[in-house]
Amino acid sequence: MTTPDALLVGCGDLGAAVGLRLADLGHGVLALRRHADRVPAPLVGRSVDLAREAPDLSDVRPRLVVVALTARPRTEEAYRATYVDGMARALDALEATPERAVLVSSTAVHPGRDRPEIQDESVPAAPADGPGRMLVAAEEAFHARLPHGTVLRLSGLYGGTSTRLLDQVREGRVDDPHRWTNRIHRTDAAAAVVHLLTMHRPPERLYLGTDDEPAQLGDVAAYLAERLGAPAPPPADPAQGHGKRLSNARLRSTGWAPSLPTYREGYAGAPGPVTS
Repeated sequence: MTTPDALLVGCGDLGAAVGLRLADLGHGVLALRRHADRVPAPLVGRSVDLAREAPDLSDVRPRLVVVALTARPRTEEAYRATYVDGMARALDALEATPERAVLVSSTAVHPGRDRPEIQDESVPAAPADGPGRMLVAAEEAFHARLPHGTVLRLSGLYGGTSTRLLDQVREGRVDDPHRWTNRIHRTDAAAAVVHLLTMHRPPERLYLGTDDEPAQLGDVAAYLAERLGAPAPPPADPAQGHGKRLSNARLRSTGWAPSLPTYREGYAGAPGPVTS
């Protein structure tokens, strides 16, 4: 077994995808998760509930660290326990400073309505709720411990086993077609994390991880409805567009590019209509 030189603090769907990419590059990967038996091989799992206890990391000196946690439910208390306190327990258990570290955060911390311009990393965070405030607190705590670390704020993740939007379209539950949406396929999100860990020059402190095209929800739903054979949703009207639009220009400037640049490519493999 390869000696672990990469540490995953959290190993859900996205963390596992990152870990498997690192393993393919020859890295040994240790993954912290509540249930180690759910960590896919060849990653090495270690069971720990970071919301309650600190891990023992005295036997590893990871060069690469990825924090990719998931909090449930979506409450301020759960996000504090996981993203702030849990992350702190893991990072404080490290006995050496890693060469590269990435914290996966969310573009949910960006301001939403009444911002017609396309937002980039220069726009200050303005979280609208308790979970968003805890994400900002986690980013601050991460940089306090690892000043050279990188925060990657991801927009809406899709792909894999997620069928939420597909289900909404099938059931005719698209009720805000004019809202601007931003998304990134899990494949591209995992690739972005690995890219920031392994790129030649040092990454910056903050990147937005999103695909190439913000899109109104009605346009995305119409595309999916045609593929699914579902009823057409209400059409999007650009004049009534609201919500935020995000730019991936800084991340693209590092050499990363999404393999699925818009929702059209990302949902191209969505199941077609059921026929009898």
